[in-house]
Amino acid sequence: MILCHESLANMMNTNFSMMHHHKYSLTELGDMIPWERDVYVALLVNHIAEENSKMKQKEQQNKG
Repeated sequence: MILCHESLANMMNTNFSMMHHHKYSLTELGDMIPWERDVYVALLVNHIAEENSKMKQKEQQNKG
């Protein structure tokens, strides 16, 4: 199902990233209802932002 707020290209890129980097299967992604997928994507975005912030802090601590 293609949602009106997400292009097909964006959906495919997001699916690829979730499969490649976070080990979701295409079946798992396809079986999610649209709002459920949106929640998981938002959680992953938050997780990645937190990890990037932690890495940045470690880099600054190692420099100083």
